[in-house]
Amino acid sequence: MSDNRQIFVGKRNLLGNAAANAAGIWRFEDITMMRHYNFAGGAVSTGESEIIVEVFANSGSWVCPANVSSVEYLVVAGGGGGGGSDNYVGSGGGGGGAGGFRTGTGLAVTAGNTYTVTVGAGGGGASTYARGSTGSNSLLANTANTSSNVTAAGGGGGGSYNPPADTPSIVAGGDGGSGGGGGARSTTNWPGGSGNVPATSPSQGNAGGNNGAATQGGGGGAGTVGGNGVAWIPGAGGNGLRSSISGTSTAYAGGGGGGGPVNGVYSVAITHNLGFNPNVTVKASSGDVLETGIDYNSSNQLTLTMAQPFSGTAYLS
Repeated sequence: MSDNRQIFVGKRNLLGNAAANAAGIWRFEDITMMRHYNFAGGAVSTGESEIIVEVFANSGSWVCPANVSSVEYLVVAGGGGGGGSDNYVGSGGGGGGAGGFRTGTGLAVTAGNTYTVTVGAGGGGASTYARGSTGSNSLLANTANTSSNVTAAGGGGGGSYNPPADTPSIVAGGDGGSGGGGGARSTTNWPGGSGNVPATSPSQGNAGGNNGAATQGGGGGAGTVGGNGVAWIPGAGGNGLRSSISGTSTAYAGGGGGGGPVNGVYSVAITHNLGFNPNVTVKASSGDVLETGIDYNSSNQLTLTMAQPFSGTAYLS
C-alpha cells in the first residue's frame, strides 16, 4: 500500500521574472515544495506561468497565492490495516485496502483564503481475531465554501480469522476508499469489503478480494480490485493508479496483499468409507472446537492438518 498521501498544484503568473527564463529547470525550495519553471526560453511572455507543486506529508494549511483561481489536486487517504491471525492452519488476515484516491483539475480557489490540509494516517494492523483498523480520511478543505471540499476516504481494514463462530464484522473485509481483503477461515468463504465508500465520481477505489476457504484476500487498490485467495495462495493487493502531478509518473493507493496462511505441519488421515465428503467438526478433550485444515482426498478419505500437535475427536456428518 502506497504512503504518498497528499499533493496539490497551483499556477501563478510570473510575467517579468527573469529567473524563469531557462527551460525545464527544477528548483527544490524545501522538503515540501518543488517548483518547475516550464518556459520555452528567451523573454517571459504574457500568459506564461510558474507551476508550483506543494506536497504535504503532514496535516497543515495552505494560503492561496495571488493570481491563483484554480488548482489541480491529488488527495490520497491512509490505507487500512491488515487483519489479525493466529497459528491454526487456514487462519490468516486479509490485506488492508488502499486509501481513497481523488484527483482532478480546475478546482476553484480564492486568492488569500486559507485551506485546511488533512493527511490521513494508515490504519493499524490487528492482533489475533480482530479486523484491521480503517485508515483515516485525507481532506482538502475550503473553510469559506465547504461544498468544494475534497475528501478521500480511509481504506478498509483486512478481515481476520475468527473462531469458533463467524462474526461478519471481524471476518469480512472492511469498507472504505478501497475495501479490505476477506479474512481466512477453514470452512467458510468471506467477502472483501466494498470500495468507493462513500461513493464518489470518479470512483476513489475498489473492493477487496474474497477469502477462499482458508486463504485470505488482498486489499483493493485505486486501479483494480484485490485478488481473491485461492488454494492456499493469498490474494494480491489491487493495483494503484499513477499520477504525474509532481512532474514524475508515480503510483499511489495500491492495496495490501493477503497474509500468508499458516502451513500445516501436523496431519492425520481418516478413512471413513462414507462415499461422500462429510462435514467435519474436531473437538479437543476439553470440548473446545479445534480449527483444522480439511483436505478431501477422496469420497472415502480426508486429511486433517494443523500447525501444532493436536489430539481430539473428529465428528463426521
